[in-house]
This record gives sequence, C-alpha cells and structure tokens, in this order.
Amino acid sequence: MNKTETLAEFYQHKLNVAPANLQQDIGHFNVFRMEDCIVNGQMTIAYSRRDFYKISLVKGHILYHYADKTVEVKGPALVFFNPQVPYSWEALDDNNTGYFCIFKEAFYNAAGRSQLHELPMLMPGGVPTYLLNKTQEKEVAQLFKKMFEEINSAYVYKYDLLRSYLTELIHYALKMQPSEVLYRHADANARITAVFTDLLERQFPIESPAQRFILRSANDYAQQLSVHVNHLNRALRETTGKTTTAHITERLATEAKALLKHTSWSVAEISYALGFEEPAHFSNFFKKQTQFTPGAFRNV
Repeated sequence: MNKTETLAEFYQHKLNVAPANLQQDIGHFNVFRMEDCIVNGQMTIAYSRRDFYKISLVKGHILYHYADKTVEVKGPALVFFNPQVPYSWEALDDNNTGYFCIFKEAFYNAAGRSQLHELPMLMPGGVPTYLLNKTQEKEVAQLFKKMFEEINSAYVYKYDLLRSYLTELIHYALKMQPSEVLYRHADANARITAVFTDLLERQFPIESPAQRFILRSANDYAQQLSVHVNHLNRALRETTGKTTTAHITERLATEAKALLKHTSWSVAEISYALGFEEPAHFSNFFKKQTQFTPGAFRNV
C-alpha cells in the first residue's frame, strides 16, 4: 500500500504545483472538474489513503476499490471518501466526467458544525456511494458548478459561501438516508459507542510494518474510556447489536484484507503490525474470519 497522500502531493501529482500557503491553510478547500485532472491521458488514481476528505460527482463507468471492497458504478453517483479508508478508482470507458472537491476537516468545522466522522457516509463501515437519477444528478451538478464559479471569484467572503455549498451537498446525501439518521447521540449508549469507534479508528491506517495495533481487547478500550468492560459491551450491544470483541475482530479482518491485497509486506510483517505475537496466530485468526489462509486470500 502506498503511504498516505498529502495535499501537497495531490497538487504536485495533478497540477505539478502546490499553492504557496498550503501548509498554513489547515482549513483548505478546493474544487475541480475531473476532465481537468487527467494525468498522462489516464483518469486513474493509485490505491492509498489521503490526509484530506473528498466528495466526487462521477458520471460514467467507474471501478473503485474502497478498503477491502471493489464496487462497479455505472451512471451518475455521489461518492464520499475519508482519510481513514484507502481507495482508488479507474475509468472503464472514455465518457467519464464530473466534479470533485477536497477539503480538510478544519474547513467544515470552522462554523461549529458536527464532526465529520459522525456523518453516516463517512463513518467506518458506512455507505459512501449514492446512485443518482437524472434529476438528482442535475441538482448535485449545479452545487458543484456553484462551487467552481465561487472558488474562482474575487468575493471576499467566498469561503463562507463555499462552506455553505459543501454543507448543502452533505445534507443532500443525508436526506437520501432513512429519517432516523441523526447528528446527535440519542443517549449515553450512543455516546459511548461513538467514542469507542473513534478510539478504534485512531489506530489506523497501518502504513508501515513498524507500526502496531495496540488496543486489541475489550478491556483495553474499557480502561481507555474509564468504564467497566461489561458496561462497554452492553452499550455496544444496545446500539449496534455486536460486542466490543466483534467490532475489534471485524476491523482487524478488514485491515488485514487491505494489507494483503495492496501491499507487498510479508505475512509475518502484517501479523506484527496487527498486534499478533506469532504469524501462526494471525493465520489462524484470518482463516477463522474469512475461510482463507492469508496466502490463499492474497492470490485470489
């Protein structure tokens, strides 16, 4: 797997130049037409994580790889990408157009909005793709066109307006979800679940064989959250239907699949990075979760 791509590397790769004040601008935002970002005649990006958020309106036939999943999209779609999940995509025909915007979390949160990781399309295990009909495509495209026009304007308060357009885009997707999707946590169990999920995800991405996944048990998380392990398990069961151990196990399996498919690391290196003391322990864990040995899964 490639290392996490930074904003500066994105600009160098796509445009051969980065904005002069990029490192100081923690609230960065920009918007692009896809056809303006073709590199070497190809509309393809490498599989890796990015240190910024991205929302794309994709029109055409696209194959994209998201964590350990591969999704084929035909027709217009609104797709959300976050820094926690590695991804890549490739065009399968020559009729791919659209828009995308990139931004840092500080840009979205500048006006005291809800945390991005609480949004369902950006949560671990969330659904990042929204297929659009013709009316929806037109409405979403109009929002991107407004962003594109505004980013190139001389209006003094244009970033406030751009932030509003970004929020409107996010709400457009949220309205396509069931009505029970809420920003706020409904009760104490939901709050504990959110904090647990955040603590689990902070340990990722695994970007080097020297990096190690440390918090591996329900007790580890209970100690970090200053709650009894039984209380943590009850909260997670109430809100998700799964135990703490089940969540940890699923996240480890997902990361293991991604590392096996998208890195050249040995099984022993992956085993160590994921916190297993012996490669044999990792192999047994992986086979139990997937019915494959690590080597067999890598070769599928």
